[in-house]
Amino acid sequence: MKTSSYSGFYKLSPEQRLKEVAEFTGISKEEQDIISVPGALNMDKADHMIENVIGTFQLPMAVALNFVINSKDYLIPMVIEEPSVVAAASNAAKMARETGGFFASNTGSIMIAQIQLTNVADPNYAKMKIYDNKDKIIEICNAKDPVLVKCGGGMQDVDVRIITTDIGKMVVVHLKVNTLDAMGANAVNTMAETVSPFIEEITGGKADLRILSNLAVHRLARSRVTIKKETLGGREVVDKIIAAYAFAAADPFRAATHNKGIMNGIIPVVIATGNDTRAIESGAHSYASRSGQYTSLTTWEKDNNDNLVGTIEIPMAVGLVGGATKIHPTAQAAVKILGVKSATELGEVIASVGLAQNFAALKALATEGIQRGHMSLHARNLASTAGAKGEVLEKIVKQMVAEKKVNLDYAKELFKKY
Repeated sequence: MKTSSYSGFYKLSPEQRLKEVAEFTGISKEEQDIISVPGALNMDKADHMIENVIGTFQLPMAVALNFVINSKDYLIPMVIEEPSVVAAASNAAKMARETGGFFASNTGSIMIAQIQLTNVADPNYAKMKIYDNKDKIIEICNAKDPVLVKCGGGMQDVDVRIITTDIGKMVVVHLKVNTLDAMGANAVNTMAETVSPFIEEITGGKADLRILSNLAVHRLARSRVTIKKETLGGREVVDKIIAAYAFAAADPFRAATHNKGIMNGIIPVVIATGNDTRAIESGAHSYASRSGQYTSLTTWEKDNNDNLVGTIEIPMAVGLVGGATKIHPTAQAAVKILGVKSATELGEVIASVGLAQNFAALKALATEGIQRGHMSLHARNLASTAGAKGEVLEKIVKQMVAEKKVNLDYAKELFKKY
């Protein structure tokens, strides 16, 4: 395997696929075993990750093919239980290759820590006092994490907001911290707690909540793609996809499912690399609501040649150091498969996968309908559950799909016949 484009990859056995992945990525025999042999996360490691451990839980791990992002070939590790997602992402990326793939960028690795100030007699005056003492606030925060500062990160700026709540006005301080290749929750929370007494002193207020915000508006990942109209089957299909997007952009009920499809691509990569799925989900959905109405995280338009062009912009608070990424052996192997060198690069890759997944879903909805691909893979799962293997399984799948009778009872009935 020399590139991420590989014809017939799905026809290989899992063992053959892993061998090809190893050839492309250079993962070792030990790392291959970590991926393929159950028990990579042993009980001792699991017991140190969370509380009250009684065991571990496994999900399928796959790779999506064909991705070119910023002119670099990627194999995308994905951990997910839902059929058709990996195939859809791979197919979307294959179409994108014709125009150079995905082009991604980012806004850096700035995380926000919030300090909630209550009982402030003069909020506007307090706001100005905080700004006047910005250098001292930065000094106190950075003294708490000299390693981060030495590596080029640390607290960089302060912002102050006055908000009106049901119990009166509050002053909210935002500490803007460059967390580099860490997700950064622990670093920013510690800084917020450390500097709070000083802020109380200069404002006369009471610092209550001191915690990061998952609405990481200064840590955005962006990606764009062009799909040729000829690849899609003409201008009519392009128009249908844009109409499907316009529906999601205008209607929160549709936007919820539209964005869920985006997260179908994003979350499997987040899981595979040991990052925090809840942080990514909450950041994405709050960002989708920033205008006051929940809407699409992507945009889809036509260029001057009637080709389909899509974009995504999404908070992407992911890291490569700390957390499960450095504890979970399979997450470490997944990061090596990706070959990313920084948290910002990882974020760009994840955003691109989300855009690809969204395109695949919209294309399916605009053409054959979403159930076609789903049903074929669902039929395969049912045939396997019924006990079928090999050629018998393929025959059962083909018959169930052809007859549009995709259920377990019929799978068992066909298995008895074959």
